[in-house]
Amino acid sequence: MFKRKIYDKLLEWKRESNGRTALLIEGARRIGKSTVAEEFGSNEYESYIIIDFSIASKATIELFEDVSDLDYLFLQLQLQYKVDLIERKSLIIFDEVQRCPLARQAIKHLVKDHRYDYIETGSLISIKKNVSNIVIPSEERRINMYPMDYEEFLWAVGDNTSFQLIKKFYELGKPLGQQMNRQLLRSFRLYMLVGGMPQAINEYITTNNFKMVDMVKRDILNLYKDDFMKIDPTGRASLMFESIPAQLNKNASRYQVSSVLSDNTRAEDVLQLIAEMKDSRTVLVSYHANDPNVGMSSNKDLTKFKMFICDTGLFTTLMFKDRDFTENDIYEKLLSDKLSANLGYLYENIVAQILTANGNELFYHTFMNEESRHNYEIDFLLARKNKICPIEVKSSGYKSHTSMDKFSEKYSNRILWKYLVYTKDYCKDHDLFCLPIYMTPFL
Repeated sequence: MFKRKIYDKLLEWKRESNGRTALLIEGARRIGKSTVAEEFGSNEYESYIIIDFSIASKATIELFEDVSDLDYLFLQLQLQYKVDLIERKSLIIFDEVQRCPLARQAIKHLVKDHRYDYIETGSLISIKKNVSNIVIPSEERRINMYPMDYEEFLWAVGDNTSFQLIKKFYELGKPLGQQMNRQLLRSFRLYMLVGGMPQAINEYITTNNFKMVDMVKRDILNLYKDDFMKIDPTGRASLMFESIPAQLNKNASRYQVSSVLSDNTRAEDVLQLIAEMKDSRTVLVSYHANDPNVGMSSNKDLTKFKMFICDTGLFTTLMFKDRDFTENDIYEKLLSDKLSANLGYLYENIVAQILTANGNELFYHTFMNEESRHNYEIDFLLARKNKICPIEVKSSGYKSHTSMDKFSEKYSNRILWKYLVYTKDYCKDHDLFCLPIYMTPFL
């Protein structure tokens, strides 16, 4: 198992909760929820049972139809899984819990019984589709899990020093030097290409073959497509998901729903669908902040949004989905930053992924210059203290940042810090912090 930061959160839950709550790990499919839960059970408890409801027997599922006799329930589980449960020293994991809603409902009674600890994992899409007839337990604490971040990726490939070095130079506000910057950029682009899906990373480490990594990612994308069909059997969700790279490539001020579905479909018509896709954690939604201020959540425009993919490695594969295989030369050119295509939207996706994993809601802002009638856009907005931090993302140089300059003129009294995220070394352009893309995790 790869080292995951969420493991520390599981330890914190175990220590603070002491059996008073169950833990639901929320996240997209194939990001390692089941693996980390089972590893936690193996390391931190004297015994554990993992009930995978995707393959559980009919007899096991039927146990949760009547939980009035918990002694009988626990006896049957021990017999079926051949594991001895020890009071306050054992963990029961409900894996793929969406397939057995009654097991999730039983959490209320199981936690009250207080004999054992409980962790639930599953697909959020299916969880939300299968709770209409059950009582959601208030004794359920939820934590979000994301694809492996850049530091976790570096740990996986045996690099335990680079991330701390980057952090040190960020805190010092000093450039790393041209040679070190090139080296770190190549490492970060490798992360962008492979992505944060544990299966893809494992395939890269095992085979060192981008073709094999790409096949793993295509399999995951197919799973997501199947999940979207559960949300919307008409296929609209799948089509909107597959169109994300093309929509970002248009450099438009919003996701143009009508161009993907039909000319008669407006964003207002698919608000529920967008919300369900966002809940799946497979897509990230950035909403337009009509008034770029601290309370951006209260003035966001639900009909004006951009969509990103939860993992930039999957995004890279989806970019070239029209080919049977994303050839190694495309990966190599991306890795060396020699692909001729404008890849600004690829860098926007990784910034969206990092900001989300760090607990930020995604917002952007567009505005028009009244004199020139020219449209400008700030890619991301962060709320910090009682002010905002605008972020502009570029895939190359930084000499031109007109949107940031115009935004600063208009909202100067609201701005705490300004950031340009790009592919050069750290520097300051007056009051603008120009950060190499690999420093994004520290924003």
